[in-house]
Amino acid sequence: MTSAEIAAALPKTAVTAIDNVPFPRIASGKVREIFDLGDALLLTATDRLSAFDVILPDGIPGKGAILTQISNWWFAQTAGIIQNHLFPDQAGEFKRRGINSLDLQLRSMVVRKLKTVPIECVVRGYLVGSGWSSYQKTGDVCGIKLPAGLRQADRLPEPIFTPTTKAPKGQHDEPINDAQGIATVGADLYQRVKTTSLALYQFGHDRAKQAGMILADTKFEFGTDAAGNLFLIDEVLTPDSSRYWPAESYAPNQSPPSYDKQFVRDHLLAIKWDQKPPAPRLPAEVIDRTKEKYLAALRNLLG
Repeated sequence: MTSAEIAAALPKTAVTAIDNVPFPRIASGKVREIFDLGDALLLTATDRLSAFDVILPDGIPGKGAILTQISNWWFAQTAGIIQNHLFPDQAGEFKRRGINSLDLQLRSMVVRKLKTVPIECVVRGYLVGSGWSSYQKTGDVCGIKLPAGLRQADRLPEPIFTPTTKAPKGQHDEPINDAQGIATVGADLYQRVKTTSLALYQFGHDRAKQAGMILADTKFEFGTDAAGNLFLIDEVLTPDSSRYWPAESYAPNQSPPSYDKQFVRDHLLAIKWDQKPPAPRLPAEVIDRTKEKYLAALRNLLG
């Protein structure tokens, strides 16, 4: 489907719960629901929105479908770098399993059953966010020493791999260094995910540039099969897992606007919410402007 066709098919109200599937639910995350298909998993993205690790009462209509379709596009683009968890014929899988709702199809993936690598694989190409805060205090990011004199949002001399723990829902991921990563998953697997993550980031950065966007940083997740083969899983290079900036307005010495839930974070900071449940309701304007950011990223990438 084209980006225009996807946009036209999005729901008018946010889908924050998935209760209309005849498969056992085996997990529920901040955004995604996972159902057991027997020989596969159904990974379905809701329109739920989290900020500061708290799920908000209001979702963004169609966000789950947008994220899924961006991921599917990137899975196809990156197939030459690493295999991914998607079953090859998604339309055929939906038909075979009786998944006929267009909305459910747009927000779902039929994927392999794999063992998740228990670290979040973060790659940073620019100095922003928590990396900028750390650099100002110590001159490094996650223990990686950087040159002196860098400004906020400066491009780094080369992308850096800064993995974190995979914390349970409601808890914060914590940065880990190479030694801790090796201790968690083993030297061989750690080196494979590190090398692959850096290659994926560079590919994503170069391809996003063609779409008029800068990929500042991102996170990847991986899984392995019984034979130890590595797969790219979950979502990939979406506005939820990545920080994209419009290339035309990029300038260092500031935090550039991004294609994500920045409007939501700015609003919550402005009203001085304490970042603890329960989260406040969102104004309609914040929801609409956030949806437009997600749609803009979809249009830029898919054309």
